[in-house]
Amino acid sequence: MAYYLGIDVGTSGTKALLMDAHAKVLASAIAPHGVSSPRPGWSEQSPRQWWSATIQAVRAVLAEAGIDGRGVAGIGLSGQMHGLVITDSAGRPLRSAIIWNDQRTSQEAVRIERKAGGRRRLIALVGNVAMTSFTLTKLLWVRRHQPALYDRIGHLLLPKDYVRLCLTGEYVGDVSDSSGTLMLDPRKRDWSGKVLSLFGIDRSILPPVVESQAISGRLRPAAVSELGLLAGTPVVGGAGDQPAGAVGNGVVIDGLTSATVGTSGVVYVHSKDFRTDPAGRVQTFCSAVPGEYCMFGCVLAAGGSLQWFRDVLGQAEVERAASAGGSPYTLLDDLARQAPAGCEGLFFLPYLTGERTPHADPFARACWIGIQSRTTRAGLVRSVVEGATFAMNDAMNVLGGMGVRIHQVRLSGGGARSAFWRQLQADVYGRTCVTINAEEGPAYGAALLAAVGTGGFSSVREACREGIRITRTIRPRAEAARRYARLYAQYRRLYPALREEFARIGKLP
Repeated sequence: MAYYLGIDVGTSGTKALLMDAHAKVLASAIAPHGVSSPRPGWSEQSPRQWWSATIQAVRAVLAEAGIDGRGVAGIGLSGQMHGLVITDSAGRPLRSAIIWNDQRTSQEAVRIERKAGGRRRLIALVGNVAMTSFTLTKLLWVRRHQPALYDRIGHLLLPKDYVRLCLTGEYVGDVSDSSGTLMLDPRKRDWSGKVLSLFGIDRSILPPVVESQAISGRLRPAAVSELGLLAGTPVVGGAGDQPAGAVGNGVVIDGLTSATVGTSGVVYVHSKDFRTDPAGRVQTFCSAVPGEYCMFGCVLAAGGSLQWFRDVLGQAEVERAASAGGSPYTLLDDLARQAPAGCEGLFFLPYLTGERTPHADPFARACWIGIQSRTTRAGLVRSVVEGATFAMNDAMNVLGGMGVRIHQVRLSGGGARSAFWRQLQADVYGRTCVTINAEEGPAYGAALLAAVGTGGFSSVREACREGIRITRTIRPRAEAARRYARLYAQYRRLYPALREEFARIGKLP
């Protein structure tokens, strides 16, 4: 039997996943890696650390599955999007990678929109507005602040594509991940000559881009002994973590939507047609399905808000869980249930690290509004979960307002493991939600793409049909949905009332 390997270069670790020819997951393993922050708001990682973690994770997953690596018929790649990896002409990294959540490039983002002729003009060119997360802003920062280093650039790669270089020796990107650079024209599914010319970017440093299931190279002999795989094993283009995660959730058909609550929260919808938001509140990228697209909005601290509560105010639950061998999140879940819906007028704005969708405001700050003498810890924690879900609903409503038909929402991530949070999402969204049997996200999607690219399946959709099943359906409760609609309307009034104050706070010493 043939086996397929998916590798996902995440922020906190690299995951390797092995599945069989029937799209059944056999094993997965994670090798952690750290993030450095040389200055406030900066976020960097070592590309070489990604490769070391890849070796560790691949060896671990083969051992766990008890599979001889020579049986792996194809490898798929996924990874954190937007990161800047610059190498010399020999492929040696010139500096640490500047990754997706780095915030140093706000001035570059402003300059990009100004030079492009405004926000609408930039959307017309590349489907998106300039944000600090996008790769072009990071490249221009290096050119402005480290010109000697910039002059030595031989190649620009995204995180997963650096791992591809280590695997195959090839400099190749894919259309979905490259959509997040602000340099790709998603309609042409190739680099935008107009953008490159406008900003003086030498096209020769950019890799050719392929569709996600296309074979991009083969495992080179130098990597065989490190990984325990067979030389010549095909490596497909793969996809950025969001498009790959959509494949792993089966969101590859018009109208299917995923709501993934991890540290961040992402609402993602698949579309055959190219659509953009004129206000730039959500992103439009090439999807991992050839010739098709996706739109998604990102909430920077969805599950991250609950994690913050756990770390800062949930020590009692952490200690109880440790002594009982359970999870503090289960205890926080139980605590949140004790408060009424709406928490008696208590709202939490989940802008712990600024916000991306729909506000694109790096100065936004998290806060509670409505604390009173009756407020309890149960109300505090429930309001955090409700606030994160309201933020996700912001993205859901922007996408719905673009004319996208949303007929089913697939829940994944930590928010899908909690029965309380699953029902809350259905009630707040006012839409039927489902969970599926696949929980491995981008790594699973990468493995499915590897199977498609090497002939295991005829299409991405066929691969998803083979491996993905709905496990439960959660419908909104009529009365709860009406109540949350009123609460959400009040939530939406809070950010505009505080926007200027957030900016003033951001300027304080």
